[in-house]
Amino acid sequence: MDFEWDPKKAKANKAKHGVDFELAKDVFRDPACLSSLDDSSEDEERWRIIGLTGGKVLLVVFTERNNDVIRIISAREANKREEREYFGQTAP
Repeated sequence: MDFEWDPKKAKANKAKHGVDFELAKDVFRDPACLSSLDDSSEDEERWRIIGLTGGKVLLVVFTERNNDVIRIISAREANKREEREYFGQTAP
């Protein structure tokens, strides 16, 4: 699995949410991760994935490019509802 992101966006995300995109990549390796379509964007198809990495539950928003590259758009620690979703394994 290949990943990409905008370096400026990654820096801004780290400053705002305290989550590095390098760490966010690990969410995709979580066998218990949950993914769903994120309908907040009208410009492109975006997805969200919730998974565990480094002892934290993260929510990562991403899009797929050419079916083989994942472009990370944002990453943050999951809120309480999203954590319950992850640990309870219920779809949003």
